[in-house]
Amino acid sequence: MISTKGRYAIRVMIDIAENSEGGYVPLKDIAARQKISKKYLESIGKELVNGGLLTAASGRSGGYKLTREPENYRISEILELLEGSLAPVACLRQNAVSCPSAQECKTLPMWREYYELTIAFFDSKTLSDLADLN
Repeated sequence: MISTKGRYAIRVMIDIAENSEGGYVPLKDIAARQKISKKYLESIGKELVNGGLLTAASGRSGGYKLTREPENYRISEILELLEGSLAPVACLRQNAVSCPSAQECKTLPMWREYYELTIAFFDSKTLSDLADLN
């Protein structure tokens, strides 16, 4: 399940894509438009900055700005940054400890297929697909 933090991160990124006009978008404006607590958005913004998806500037004309064009952001990378692995079971996570039952596990192929479908779906969506950039 995708948490509130992951869903809000996508909304923040869309808001910035739609409202940046080449400059920084103030957090208070994002919070007001998205009806999300400014305090909660600060923590999400910090993670997006630390992950290299946004840049931040403080001061009068500060706020957040995308580090690249909206069409160059896959939704999967936003979600994985905020949520961690989207793998449905621990044995499919990157650097997972080898499962001693993997060879006999009747459910592993189903989980692997589900995971591959999930990643393919979110990889196929970009920020520009969701943003109204006209």
